[in-house]
Amino acid sequence: MDVKEKKQEGTKNIYLIGFMGVGKSAIGRRLAHELGARFTDSDQAIEQQTGLTVKQIFEQSGEATFREYERRFVETGH
Repeated sequence: MDVKEKKQEGTKNIYLIGFMGVGKSAIGRRLAHELGARFTDSDQAIEQQTGLTVKQIFEQSGEATFREYERRFVETGH
């Protein structure tokens, strides 16, 4: 999950990382609101791109594949 703040002269991103279920999305939404930034949940973006849930990706392709999707998301912003 990440908070993205778009600026006219460039893009600034804040990425929250941590274990599943610790509140990254909730904190990210609140942080984005406080900063007046756009919030993007990487898990949701990956699910939209692949047409699979995170659980399905883990079950069908394994954690390494999911982590590759995450890496691409961080590097490209989508």
